[in-house]
Amino acid sequence: MTELHTETDDRQLLYIERTKHVVAQRSREIGHPLSACVVTFGCQMNARDSEKLRGILKAVGYQLTDSEDEADFIAYNTCTVRDNADKHVYGRLGKLVGLKREKPWLIVGLCGCMMQEPQVVEKIKKSYPVVDLIFGTHNLFTFPELLHRVLTDQRRVIDVWESSPEIVENLPVERKYSFKSGVNIMFGCNNFCSYCIVPYVRGREKSREPEAILDECRRLAADGVIEIMLLGQNVNSYGKTLEHPVSFAKLLDEVCQIDGIKRVRFMTSHPKDLSDELIDVIAKNPKICRHFHLPVQSGSDRILKAMNRHYDRARYLDIVRKLREKVPDISLTTDIIVGFPGETEADFEDTLSLVREVGYDSVFTFIYSPRTGTPAAAMPDQVPEKVVHERFDRLLNEVRETAEERCARFQGRTMDVLVEEENKEPGYVTGRISNNITVHFKGSKDLIGKLVPVTLDDCRGFYYFGTRAGCPES
Repeated sequence: MTELHTETDDRQLLYIERTKHVVAQRSREIGHPLSACVVTFGCQMNARDSEKLRGILKAVGYQLTDSEDEADFIAYNTCTVRDNADKHVYGRLGKLVGLKREKPWLIVGLCGCMMQEPQVVEKIKKSYPVVDLIFGTHNLFTFPELLHRVLTDQRRVIDVWESSPEIVENLPVERKYSFKSGVNIMFGCNNFCSYCIVPYVRGREKSREPEAILDECRRLAADGVIEIMLLGQNVNSYGKTLEHPVSFAKLLDEVCQIDGIKRVRFMTSHPKDLSDELIDVIAKNPKICRHFHLPVQSGSDRILKAMNRHYDRARYLDIVRKLREKVPDISLTTDIIVGFPGETEADFEDTLSLVREVGYDSVFTFIYSPRTGTPAAAMPDQVPEKVVHERFDRLLNEVRETAEERCARFQGRTMDVLVEEENKEPGYVTGRISNNITVHFKGSKDLIGKLVPVTLDDCRGFYYFGTRAGCPES
């Protein structure tokens, strides 16, 4: 595995230059500058991939837009973790038929996790002629070359790789925010949870070399980024595939030493690989945000074993205890699946009791979605839909009660808020505290990208209204 392959980089940079000329010529023919829209489905990894797509599109001469109706190139960066995500994509494709009739030069591209499933590609080939370009997760870095092909050949291009030995991270990136950025530290997953399609579509774990990650973080800091989010399907297992293994805790500590970086986040952690070393690094370093996303999926040992999660309830609660002892202010969030095959009422009650015992700040709740090719999809005792929805509603009620109580503990405190955007309410801005809780307060857009001390006056469940410290409400 290589972090940087000069021939690969040079080849794609050459295609960027070639595509510039094609885009310019096409703009002259159509009579206006070409614009492009990238729509992202799924996780933070997909969001980071979309920034790479946007960077390449901008580099070849497209003007970026958030409007599909205005775009001359539309890319859907897809997710396939749940069936609902697939349906969203198919629904969007159906709506593009009329748009393409109005603009016959419109190019539609599909990439991401859905495209790694052969049956999905076949369905699109047969049923969605509106799609011009299909590629997957493993060859996203070849997008300049694929874009050139689809523009010059003017026919459908399909290029999906089963895997790639390379990690190519030196192509253009167009970040959504100037002041914060995700940084990929690894790709793929080796866990094979029985319900999860990710190892099949993202491949096996590949860790980037630590110095390459640190160099990227330094460049981002020099460009004005003050918050870094380290990204991986399971960051806790970072470094195991390197020739000279490095722990995630060690990497995290080194990122925090970079001048200019004021906040560091990471996503996502698997409980089975969470070390005491990592907890100690978080506890000693104030740059590391006081938010830990720790997916539990179920509170039942029987279901956890069927899910192939490699930990039990007691082990999970022991991690929570250690985190709370070493980092008292930490906000814990999690993922929970309702309706996993074979889940009984007793299993579900175990999940409810775990939610009460842990006291999460927020819970992302999901109805189990069978994914073709995963062991869970073929398991007996699939839970009836009516039962699943009834349990889902009960879980939401339980979560709402415990989470609102947890979030309210900061009321009256003054905490730094990283301002992210103007609020829809005129005269207000919105940002996040270290604990990842959203805060709205009076302010102007010149505060965007700055850390601002704000007194948290009014907890509204999962967010706050506050007052800028030293600036009383008028």
